[in-house]
Amino acid sequence: MVKDRMAVLSALMEQGVIPVFYHPDVEVCKKVIQACGDAGAKCIEFTNRGDFAVHTFYELARHFDKADPSIIMGVGSVVDAPTAGIYIANGAKFVVGPVLNPDVAKVCNRRKIPYMPGCGSASEIGFAEELGCEIVKVFPGSSVGGPDFVKSILGPCPWTRIMPTGGVEPSEESLRAWFDAGVVAVGMGSNLITKQLLEKQDYAGIEARVRETIQLIKKIRRK
Repeated sequence: MVKDRMAVLSALMEQGVIPVFYHPDVEVCKKVIQACGDAGAKCIEFTNRGDFAVHTFYELARHFDKADPSIIMGVGSVVDAPTAGIYIANGAKFVVGPVLNPDVAKVCNRRKIPYMPGCGSASEIGFAEELGCEIVKVFPGSSVGGPDFVKSILGPCPWTRIMPTGGVEPSEESLRAWFDAGVVAVGMGSNLITKQLLEKQDYAGIEARVRETIQLIKKIRRK
């Protein structure tokens, strides 16, 4: 499967919800990521968190390259260019960060990798777009103003593509508020892949929850 920049961006926007996930156990990660992929969420944001997270990512990227090439592995919580470069070298197809770092943008642009930096103001969003970011991550979504913030940005800047993370829930009320405001996708971590499901090793439950969320987003978009 071709995973160039435009194909990855299109896949991100089409699926609508990006599962955000980290676990130190590679085998657990394989099962969770496969469950998300089987549910229709092929783009997964693996969080750069914990000791040796990059080694875990490397094992996952190699695994899915053979086991399910339709999976698009990305990395989140990237705040500096060296970290971005390491993950790209280990197979990351998109990079997400809680902050905006021009050096990360340069590394990603050089390799034609989508970069979605965390922004919390109109100026940060504008700067990110000047750096070549097609989608900006509004973070933390609920704290910077929620759906009203998105509406306020898109008024004067209708070309902006926004993906909020933080404060997004897999409920119709929450998703409708965000998508009606104009977001192109949402990032969702523990609200989607819950601690309870993980503790039970209920991978079928994770798949069902992700599939329901994707279907709900499709329903909202068809309004």
